[in-house]
Amino acid sequence: MNRSMTGSEPDPWRSPITVAQIPDTGLHRELEASAAERRAMADVAGLRDVLSAHADFDVEPKSGGRVQVTGRVRARVGQTCVVTLDPIESEIDEEVDLTFAPEAETRRLEDLIEEGQDDEGPPDVADPPEAIVNGIIDLGRIATDALFLAIDPYPRKPGAVFEAEVAAPDPEDHPFAALKALQDNKQGRKKGK
Repeated sequence: MNRSMTGSEPDPWRSPITVAQIPDTGLHRELEASAAERRAMADVAGLRDVLSAHADFDVEPKSGGRVQVTGRVRARVGQTCVVTLDPIESEIDEEVDLTFAPEAETRRLEDLIEEGQDDEGPPDVADPPEAIVNGIIDLGRIATDALFLAIDPYPRKPGAVFEAEVAAPDPEDHPFAALKALQDNKQGRKKGK
């Protein structure tokens, strides 16, 4: 994420689920960020506002302790136009499709991917699954990460165009202008004698 949260910052939007409590039929969760959570997200992401943020997730258990999380994150964020510096609002609508696995399996798959990159061919697995940490998957964190990844880092107001100011170069403003001034000054003194 161009504005990924680091481990030192608290997660602004939390909605943990315990993997052991997911029914075999799966579950559906709808999340709506509170005003305090939206303020915290705006602070972490460097946004003017997060006006709304909600997510819909389907969580399905898979074989081998894996869990599939699919859904959509929608938000409205307040930013500043990089051209006009006017406040603007942007819509976020991001799909989520992630697989989670026990930590030991994710480490094993990451090692296999690294070994595959040492060979000449591409690895068989494109991305390892995300780790299930302490038996919990945090849907709020998933939603926040998806939202942050979808934010335009250079938002522009519709129709705003950056036009660079072009000025004609001053003929007296060049690297040897000072040398020329010294030479002219020296010649002026010779004529004055």
